[in-house]
Parts: sequence; structure tokens; C-alpha cells
Amino acid sequence: MIDDIQKNILREVADLYKIPKGAYNIRANSQSVARNTTANIDIISKTDKSGIDIRIKPGTKNEAVHIPVVISETGIKEVVYNDFYIGADSDVTIIAGCGIHNCGGQDSQHDGVHRFFVGRNARIRYIEKHYGEGDGPGKRLLNPVTEVYQEEGSYVEMEMVQIKGVDNTVRTTRAELAAGAKMVVHERLMTHGEQQATSNYDVALNGENSSADVSSRSVARDNSLQVFEANIIGNNVCSGHAECDAIIMDKARVISIPKLDANCVDAALIHEAAIGKIAGEQLIKLMTLGLTEQEAEEQIISGFLR
Repeated sequence: MIDDIQKNILREVADLYKIPKGAYNIRANSQSVARNTTANIDIISKTDKSGIDIRIKPGTKNEAVHIPVVISETGIKEVVYNDFYIGADSDVTIIAGCGIHNCGGQDSQHDGVHRFFVGRNARIRYIEKHYGEGDGPGKRLLNPVTEVYQEEGSYVEMEMVQIKGVDNTVRTTRAELAAGAKMVVHERLMTHGEQQATSNYDVALNGENSSADVSSRSVARDNSLQVFEANIIGNNVCSGHAECDAIIMDKARVISIPKLDANCVDAALIHEAAIGKIAGEQLIKLMTLGLTEQEAEEQIISGFLR
């Protein structure tokens, strides 16, 4: 049974207002509370450790699988291993995400380890949202690890979002791309208070004409700390681009660490970074339309992170 608190978190992390159609596995407080499979998408519990295998048949088109995680009890700490096997020539959407509601005195933590094995010419869109709430002194901790292995001609688009309430997170993403494979990553992040967020990306462009585009947009407020590190390795004729674009406010700190490793004369790798405060003319323009300074700031931030 999913209670009202858990339903609210599911809306935040997976845009779920009711049980979805298609394949899904909903995990709440370290237990699977709802699951459904389809003719083309199977979900199997692991027997050696906590987690599931998601197997998508070759040629599967226009289907989605939801695998959200909810923690609403203080003191829960878990590591979950999910493996995705995406068959050749398929085209699917995977909606993940984790939300923690912690009103207690103990820390609550979810560490999800996701591995994606993407078949030849397959396409996936992966959406992962993190969210925290609750007024207790216990922290809300999330440390996702994502590994992606792309076969020839495959395409992976990843949307990584963390906008509210997570006290500490270390996001680790590693990828290996074969010939003609492409990866696109969009990260959106906001920290406030004493929060800390670290994002580490390691992308190996192994195949001829493989490519990767990793971009991060973030807002750091109050006394929070953000670290963005992107390491793109060009081992063949390839193209790679990493970008960090951050707004810094109050007494926050943002660190951007580029690393480009070209092991081929025809590897074209680019890194861009821009960190700065909200421009005064932007605030003035919105304030002349009747907004207060605070309302103008929120409007700019909302548009920036959209």
C-alpha cells in the first residue's frame, strides 16, 4: 500500500499521479510494492543482492518503464543494483528517480547502482530525478552510480535532475561508446543551505565516429558546495563536448574541473565553463515589470534550470 507521503514523492520524482501503464517497479522503504511487466519488457528480482534486472526485447518501440524509489522512514540506508538490457533496434523511455521524506533524527540514504547495456542501434531516453523533503535533523543522502555500455550506432539521452532537499550527493557516471554511438547528458542541479553535490563523469569514446555531449546547469545558493568534473577520453576518431554553466549566489562555492584526454590525432574534444552571479540588468528589467527582487531572482533561476 502506498500512503499519501509516498504518493507525493512519486509525483515529484516520476510525475506519477497514479499507477502507470506498461512496465513498472515501485520500491518503497526497501521493498517492492508494485510491479508490472509487458510482452516486451520483463522485470526480474535479483537473487544474489538487492535490485532488479530489466530486459527489453530487441525491436521494442514506444514503450516506457518506471522504476521510482521512495523512502519515507528515517534511518533507512540501502544499496540497490539495477541492470538494464536494452535489445538491438529498440526505442524506449526509462523513468527512474528517488525521493526521500525524512522527519526523523537518523540519516536516510539510497545508493542506486544502474548499469545499461545498450544494443546495436538501440535508442533510450533515461530520466532520473532526485528529491528530498522533511523537517527532521536526519539527512537525506543520495549517491547514484550509472554505468553505460553502448554498442554500435546506439543513442542514449540522459536527464539528471536534482532541484530540492538533498543534503549530500555524489553522482558518478561512467560510459563506454562503440563505433557510431552517441551520448547526450543534461544535468540540472540546485543546492542550498549547507548542501553538497558532486558530479563525476567519465566517458570513453572508443569507437570510430562516436560522440558525447555532457552539459550541466546549476544554481548554488546559501553556503552550499558544488563540484562538477567531466573527463572525456577520445580513443578514436570522435567528438566530445563538456559544459558547466552555473549561477552562484550568497556564500556558495562552485568548482568545475575539466579533463580532456585525446589518444587519437582525430579526436575533437571541447570543454566550456561559465560561473557567475545573476546579471544586474536582468533583475532590473524584471523589477520594472512589477516583480520584487526576490521574485525576479526566482523567475531567472526557474528559466535557467528549465
